[in-house]
Amino acid sequence: MAVVSAPPPRTRPRRAGTLTPYWLIAPSVVAMLGFLVYPMLSVLYYSLQHYNVTQPWDNGFAGLENFRRLLFEDPIFWQSLGFSVKWVAVEVVLQFLLGLALALIVNESFIGRAISRALVFSPWAVSGVLTTAIWVLLYNPFTGMSRYLADLGLMEYGAAPLANPDTVFWAAVVAELWRGVPFFAILLLADLQSVSKELYEAASVDGASRIRRFFHITLPHLRDAIILSTLLRCVWEFNNVDLLYTLTGGGPAHQTTTLPLYVAALAAQSHDFGYATALTTVAFLILTFFSIAYLRLSKFGAKS
Repeated sequence: MAVVSAPPPRTRPRRAGTLTPYWLIAPSVVAMLGFLVYPMLSVLYYSLQHYNVTQPWDNGFAGLENFRRLLFEDPIFWQSLGFSVKWVAVEVVLQFLLGLALALIVNESFIGRAISRALVFSPWAVSGVLTTAIWVLLYNPFTGMSRYLADLGLMEYGAAPLANPDTVFWAAVVAELWRGVPFFAILLLADLQSVSKELYEAASVDGASRIRRFFHITLPHLRDAIILSTLLRCVWEFNNVDLLYTLTGGGPAHQTTTLPLYVAALAAQSHDFGYATALTTVAFLILTFFSIAYLRLSKFGAKS
């Protein structure tokens, strides 16, 4: 007579094993909530408040009053927003073009290439305040390059590029270019290193010129790197505070005041934190909308 063995008892799956991944990512989630989500919610909350530490009797719920004020009663908001757009457009375009040119140059093989790469990339390691100190000395009307340009007859003696409304914008642009161009050069050079040399050799055999190889091989390969680098640089330049604050202080007459610099001035000088956070909320919405639209229109990550 055959003995029928009983089926093995059913065991419940271990819940500890299924929860392990969540326990591992829990610290990162908590850190993100603490350092990202909470500050964002705090800014949104204070943007709906009258909150000025010098006038505590007026503090309280304001609703959309701060937003109405910045849209209809604050000309400096529109001036700083317009300058921010102009600053971002000029800086990012020039930095990209010069950075791409430098990346193509140092990607070639020549004697002293390692030293040339180090010299090209070195400004990126300099802080914004130190960069400003360098350029303040260079723009000094008595001891800087203005004096030597005046000796050549190209400028007047005592000319101060940072104090002249006609020259302050381009003086600040040049200073920021010196710091920002290496960012594009580093990122684009890293992507250029991954381009297969066989593609260039095959194109050369087919009779493609250097220009055709650049537009049909190099640029398509750099497409995603260009989109990502320009987007990041647009956000960073829009939020530029350190260089402009220490170089021009936003002057003269708010001509070099970006929107974040205006927010910093309101918070630090006027202590009007409610209105400053409303401006910050608007800047955040502008950058979010721009980033999403830019990535969708450029089809970032899509196969060409």
